[in-house]
Amino acid sequence: MKLIKTKHTLSISFFKANVNSKLELALSDSGISAGFPSPAQDFTDLSIDLNKELIKNPSTTFYGRVSGESMTDLGINDGDLVIIDKSLPPLDGKIAVCFIDGEFTMKSIKLGKDCCWLLPANPQYKPIKVTADNNFLIWGIVIHVIKSF
Repeated sequence: MKLIKTKHTLSISFFKANVNSKLELALSDSGISAGFPSPAQDFTDLSIDLNKELIKNPSTTFYGRVSGESMTDLGINDGDLVIIDKSLPPLDGKIAVCFIDGEFTMKSIKLGKDCCWLLPANPQYKPIKVTADNNFLIWGIVIHVIKSF
């Protein structure tokens, strides 16, 4: 799958999802033991296409490369790849990519009566209170995080 870079800011690089490609990978249907080893099939006939598995709305889905440490306590680290769906509604507690006062940021959203809070998942960062005075847009909702180890 080729990533097409569409925009870069200090906090996140955006890439358009190319779902025209197809790459089926082998899938173990017996599960993967994280405890004691279990006898498993050496080969399997099942396959999975990550485009179909991870992207439900291709025209509104983007990839983003995370830059920064404000979401580390939720397991989202610098350099991780996130999948963002712009068609999903902003719900309380969801992780969102937001545009606020000229900058992109990724935070958990807390919807209040007269404001919205952008909550980091790292105690070294402060919550951001969004009011009518801010230029603000919830750009998309994070639906998956892809990590490299």
